[in-house]
Amino acid sequence: MQKEYSVLVGGQAGDGIKQAGNTIARLLNRVGYWVFVYEDYPSIIRGGHNFAIIRAHQQKILAHTDKIDILIALNQDTIEKHSERLKEKHLIIFDSSSTKAEGLGLPLGEIVKNKGLPQIVRNTAALGALASVLGIEFSIVEDVIKSSIKKKTKENIEVAKEVYDRAKKFENSFKLSVLKNQPKPLLTGNEAIALGAVKGGLKLYIAYPMTPASSILHYLAEHEDELNIATVHPENEIGVIGMAQGAAYAGIKTMIGTSGGGFALMTEHLSLAGQAEIPTVCVLSQRPAPATGVPTYTAQGDLFFALHAGHGDFARVVVAPGDIEEAFYLTVEALNLAWQFQVPVILLCDKHLSESTFSAEFDESKIVVESPKLWKGEGEYRKYVLTKDGVSPLAFPGDEKATVKSNSYECDEFGITTEDPQLVTKGHEKRLKKMKTIENELKKKETVKIYGNPKSDVVLITWGSTKGAVEEVAQTYNLKVVQPLYLEPFPIWDLRKHLEGAKKIIGVEVNSTGQLCNLLEFKGLKVDERILKYDGRPFTVDELEEKIKKIL
Repeated sequence: MQKEYSVLVGGQAGDGIKQAGNTIARLLNRVGYWVFVYEDYPSIIRGGHNFAIIRAHQQKILAHTDKIDILIALNQDTIEKHSERLKEKHLIIFDSSSTKAEGLGLPLGEIVKNKGLPQIVRNTAALGALASVLGIEFSIVEDVIKSSIKKKTKENIEVAKEVYDRAKKFENSFKLSVLKNQPKPLLTGNEAIALGAVKGGLKLYIAYPMTPASSILHYLAEHEDELNIATVHPENEIGVIGMAQGAAYAGIKTMIGTSGGGFALMTEHLSLAGQAEIPTVCVLSQRPAPATGVPTYTAQGDLFFALHAGHGDFARVVVAPGDIEEAFYLTVEALNLAWQFQVPVILLCDKHLSESTFSAEFDESKIVVESPKLWKGEGEYRKYVLTKDGVSPLAFPGDEKATVKSNSYECDEFGITTEDPQLVTKGHEKRLKKMKTIENELKKKETVKIYGNPKSDVVLITWGSTKGAVEEVAQTYNLKVVQPLYLEPFPIWDLRKHLEGAKKIIGVEVNSTGQLCNLLEFKGLKVDERILKYDGRPFTVDELEEKIKKIL
């Protein structure tokens, strides 16, 4: 029996390919496999070509492969675009009503039409065919349909059963082993970010929809009551960050989310967060740029933008999760750090992490929600009182003992505008103290992760979602992987320890210039080779294996 299976399901926009990928992932999850789902779709509502690659493995996986075992084609376009992906041993399941190929042809369109159902139900029919081919009991298929399809559930089950029975007659060698592992939660990166934020004390999420951050807003809005939060969709991204900062000034834990174009509009308010010392957490989910770029695909091109956005010098934190668990835990950390130090925190992810689906394992006992430094009510309240660590105690409007002034101008300790040179200097020095204070705090945390062979003198360094493919390739070639979780303050204290002594350092990034590599070299650490990809698609495991092999 195989240890892993890769299934590609394809059709046009409107064929329900996202739903098909989701139900196939649930099916394989129910029989004990770790699952990863990559979704590929153009920025149009109808037409075009959509597909999803569902990879299932007996061990944990965080990436997909180019090569596939089973191709499910709901149209001819899928056959023509993806036949080259097929392994030598493969199977094509196709809708013989509209598609020609060699393999298991079933008249999915006719079956659905004869039952008076819309053509989108072909994705449920395909699920029945796949389950039959893999030897999965129909009761599991039925359970998956009941849990994922809320409209015409009975009819969908009937369609799946008819196709399941027809496919039984087809001889194949793709029967899988049912594993004893318990099914795990299946979540997208954005869903993990949303849930992590709630666990971190989030009470208000504000966003203007922008792919690929939009689904955070959709998810939290759908589950407002059970999660005990509020969501707001203002008129634009400037309204988003302004409203969020007003809420934070009033003491409400708030988070916002956007992509590069929306973040560009927010940069003036980012400086306001630095000057006025307002806790501001922003999810920046990257897509290819500049301008509108390729809006439904992925990139890691906004690192320098996140590090330097805004005018003037002020403390900030930039944190970059690389998988589903990091997305969950680091969102809690982002809220903690923003409120502990009253600074903007940017959670830097990308489309590949935001919209891919992962098998998840969370240990909620690891979560610690830190309390901010609060004013104790003694004396006259000074919002910007000078302290050794640069962090002033917080009070909020409504406290009858405190007059809480927030100011975008330079100001004295009470928040009164000033242009006095000595007070201006003290204000700068106060804010800059926070940089060292935050760095000292991060030195107590895990800022860098190590995978693979820690003794290898060939090191792969990467960040964010690219970590999934890199980690898997490192296992194949017995290499060491270094992944910084924090990019500001840059954890050079940890990175030097893990990179010094390496004979070859290879940077792997999804951008055209090697932004992390450039940052490392600016800090005095030489990168020997760069493997860069910038076509809007993430690295696949087999693609990266070939590139590493050539260098080695």
